[in-house]
Amino acid sequence: MQEHKWYVIHTYSGHENKVKANLEKIIENRNLHDFISQIEVPLQEVVEVKNGQKKTVMRKVFPGYVLVKMIMNDDMWSVVRNTRGVTSFVGPGSKPSPLTDSEVRVMGVNVVEKIDLELGDSVKIISGPFENSIGVVSEINQAKHSVIVNLSVFGRETPVELDFYQIQKF
Repeated sequence: MQEHKWYVIHTYSGHENKVKANLEKIIENRNLHDFISQIEVPLQEVVEVKNGQKKTVMRKVFPGYVLVKMIMNDDMWSVVRNTRGVTSFVGPGSKPSPLTDSEVRVMGVNVVEKIDLELGDSVKIISGPFENSIGVVSEINQAKHSVIVNLSVFGRETPVELDFYQIQKF
């Protein structure tokens, strides 16, 4: 089976949330959960000052764009492309180009990741200050996409919190 990849769709400006809602309805009605797994409108927290008052608001990072994690084929291309509010896919010509997971992470999207780990599994750290260290998983937090790994630092067992993408099963 093909792998889900992230694609960028262009929408009418201001219609990002409507496009997301429309796509979610289509997925539900046509039972397309296996083909389209996640839809995101990247947001960031911004502090605005109005009338001398500080207020924190959520603002769209990329107005006019929505990210969709999907299996690309002709049928799914047609479903997304013909959704009300969608103008096109982003890519050369009319061919959508998938994003890498690191590009998606940089955009601030909450990438839904599942990790094949259990408590007590050994893992190798593949990025960060403890790169190439081996440790044992003591806690898994699916909501935060992180794990607590016990490492031996200077002869003492030390718990370190790491994101899923920083580790691999050893």
